[in-house]
Amino acid sequence: MYVVESKGGAIACMVMALLLLGTWPALLTLLERRGRLPQHTYLDYSITNLLAALIIALTFGEIGKSSHHHPNFIQQLSQDNWPSVMFAMAGGIVLSLGNLSTQYAWAFVGLSVTEVITASITVVIGTTLNYFLDDKINKAEILFPGVACFLIAVCLGSAVHSSNTADNKSKLQSLSADMNQESNTTDVPPKSSKADLESANYSSLKAKAGTADFLVQLENRRSIKVFGKSTFIGLSITFFAGVCFSLFSPAFNLATNDQWHMLSDGIPHLSVYTAFFYFSVSCFVIAIVLNVVFLYRPVLNSPKTTLKAYVNDWNGRGWALLAGFLCGFGNGLQFMGGQAAGYAAADAVQALPLVSTFWGILLFGEYRRSSKKTYALLISMLLMFMLAVGILMASSGHRNES
Repeated sequence: MYVVESKGGAIACMVMALLLLGTWPALLTLLERRGRLPQHTYLDYSITNLLAALIIALTFGEIGKSSHHHPNFIQQLSQDNWPSVMFAMAGGIVLSLGNLSTQYAWAFVGLSVTEVITASITVVIGTTLNYFLDDKINKAEILFPGVACFLIAVCLGSAVHSSNTADNKSKLQSLSADMNQESNTTDVPPKSSKADLESANYSSLKAKAGTADFLVQLENRRSIKVFGKSTFIGLSITFFAGVCFSLFSPAFNLATNDQWHMLSDGIPHLSVYTAFFYFSVSCFVIAIVLNVVFLYRPVLNSPKTTLKAYVNDWNGRGWALLAGFLCGFGNGLQFMGGQAAGYAAADAVQALPLVSTFWGILLFGEYRRSSKKTYALLISMLLMFMLAVGILMASSGHRNES
């Protein structure tokens, strides 16, 4: 099997993972904003996410000769390594719950802020756990100042969301006032409630990003309705997802390195590729079960649907399948880099909000026509985030496989 051995190779894996993991959330957000049901999207995504893990296992995991101490992927499937397998599958379960939660958080909080908060929580909790699990191979004097910067980024991310929410509320109130004024001058009964705004038909004109008309058009089109919902709901989902994400990497670390010595004598550690396969299988099973349930019992007032409707829904399916591939290959590269340079340093791929924010602004018009306060907080959040990622990568160590 192929093993990443150099620090440079590990950092290259992290950079490629960063680009992939920062792009796939933008594709799912795009589909939700176009009205595709999240249950349909996530079922498609889950299929190719598992397929990516299988491709990695059957290629990188089968390169070179296999031996008892360094078995290839297929050989390792028959070994008595179930304690490590259970850790890998536990990691897949919490990742699946986190990914599923963020699908709804993106609608409430926005792509940029969701990714920053979840990534920062992941680093604060997950990196600390990985540092001790990896026998402190990363430089603590560099690592933990980076973790502190991520924690500050969490606070700034919450402030950005709060300020942007206030900006949007002000825009909608202004639109409501304009509609009332127009109604009074034309002797038409006023339509000023949020429910009326949601039902208004603005399809004849394409509103400019960041305007009140744009927000109303988006609400009419999207599959998850957020007007009138509490900000607390979005932030609660986001923080729950962050906690889930903070646990999957330490669980994978335990699966591949057996720090708690649960394997029998003579049984080799799980390779990254075997662990990633089991990790992805559990992620797939949880995603399929929960989303099939959500088809018939949707959450957050999403529309009901059926398995037949999902099978026949080809609108945007290609994008959802692509998102699954991007996430699967991104996770695989993150784990390959982490096994070489330490999983604490590999958490630098949590810089993915830098990529997601770019897509959020470019594709979705996030933060267009916002207040100076929102822009100042957004820039501060991103600068703090970039500083944190640079510090985290600088803490990279080298694992002694012997």
